[in-house]
Amino acid sequence: MLRLYHLLLGFILITLMPLGAKFVFPQFSATKIEQRPAVAKLPNLREGNIWKQILATATAPTGWQVAACEGNAPLLCVSSKGEILGTVEIGVYPLANNQDFQKKLVAAGIPPSSQVDYRNPQYQTQIVTALKAWVADFYTSLAKDREAEYGKQIVFSAYPAQPVPIGKLQGIRYGFAGIKQQGGVQEQHISHVTFDGAALYVITTAFDPGSETGKFEKLENLAIFQPYLDAIATNLRLPN
Repeated sequence: MLRLYHLLLGFILITLMPLGAKFVFPQFSATKIEQRPAVAKLPNLREGNIWKQILATATAPTGWQVAACEGNAPLLCVSSKGEILGTVEIGVYPLANNQDFQKKLVAAGIPPSSQVDYRNPQYQTQIVTALKAWVADFYTSLAKDREAEYGKQIVFSAYPAQPVPIGKLQGIRYGFAGIKQQGGVQEQHISHVTFDGAALYVITTAFDPGSETGKFEKLENLAIFQPYLDAIATNLRLPN
């Protein structure tokens, strides 16, 4: 029965987010794969918990609750019967401080200084191109760093970047997983990113024992919540 449960859980994870390019990495101890690319090292300049402003539809599995966490940390709390099952983190990173993404916009045909309607379908297509390049750089950098540093005890799988609506904007859903060679999931990360003309919004959650915030304690709870997170992202009040 336990083996059947693991097979079913594995099938759910693969169905919800097909695996893409694979890289090999070690089993982690205190060291973990960083979820955010270089741009995410910029300070999050939005004060207060932005989820209180942008959360429109708090969809959740039966018996679960979703709401902005108390306090100023940019966290969305997922709970059941008063117990926090996991959190979803959002970062807001101004374009003015992000030369890398400015270059990606230019490469996609949008000078960052231009006054454009970023909800125009033409520009949204170009923005998706820039976001895909941003995600691709993240995957490339991550793979090179870990391949150079570690051995072959964990298979790292990057998910194909998928265009998705995020509020009234177009964005990308992406992520990765670390699969133990001996079986089992070491970590799994699910992210959404979009751009409103002034800033990047990066939404992240994970199953990752090495993370402090933006994570679920149990892999099965993350698998259950993922389609609801997609629905939440679709209905965000963005741009706000």
